[in-house]
Amino acid sequence: SFGYIGGGAPGPKSTVDRIDYSNDTATASPKGPLSVARFAPTATGNASYGYFGGGSSPSKVSTVDRVDYSSDTPTATAKGPLNTATYSAAATGNTSYGYVGGGASNTPGTSGFTTVDRIDYASDTSTAVEKGPLSAAKYYVGATGNASYGYWGGGHDASNALTTVDRVDYSNDTATASVKGPLSQARWGPGATGNSSYGYFAGGRSPGDNYRSTIDRIDYSSDTGTTPTKGPLTVVRRGCGGTGSSSYGYFMGGLIGPPSNATISTVDRVDFSNDTPTAVAKGPL
Repeated sequence: SFGYIGGGAPGPKSTVDRIDYSNDTATASPKGPLSVARFAPTATGNASYGYFGGGSSPSKVSTVDRVDYSSDTPTATAKGPLNTATYSAAATGNTSYGYVGGGASNTPGTSGFTTVDRIDYASDTSTAVEKGPLSAAKYYVGATGNASYGYWGGGHDASNALTTVDRVDYSNDTATASVKGPLSQARWGPGATGNSSYGYFAGGRSPGDNYRSTIDRIDYSSDTGTTPTKGPLTVVRRGCGGTGSSSYGYFMGGLIGPPSNATISTVDRVDFSNDTPTAVAKGPL
């Protein structure tokens, strides 16, 4: 019924905004803040709770905050930390577990992490458990998935934007992630969301300071080919957030790049049943 976006920059911020999918033209509603203000956290969750992990505050943190959807006005509750303090990681999961993969330290020029941490929703006070790594170190990566698999796409290593897509098999999560069909363009900072059949990676920054509005779609039933391009976002951006329902995906916020390098409050909606037109602008953050 609702999508939640938390943290960000400039700031860093502790703000949490809630998008109402049944009334998505209204400005998002502010809800209870995160326990720690932070830039570039990652987030995932299930039907009852949302988890926001890591980020920079301004130093990297391992903190994981839990938002209770049934009571979303109090300050988020701090839960068991990540195994590795990180920012600009990406997360996805299923009804039982959340997986946080990639990210970086605060050291300029770092190659990032291959680490994948698993949060057990049934025992969320424990430190996250490290699982099989991504195929390569990367940060500013996007992630989405379905009940069986998680997909990490794009990102940046020490020197290059990436097209790589890694797949984590939840039924065998100790193995190194499998490399699948690449994104259509090398880019870092894409937003990602999807439903049970498809994953969507939107926006990002490519080499040459090119900011993108491109949306790539991964078909989970045939995930080895290069991802086809679908209808673009209404504006180029990197570092946007992504969430959605089984019918629609929402990409919000981000940075539009030069010459203004402004952060934006725009929210774009992708209709999964008709994903070739340009995304539709909805109520802002």
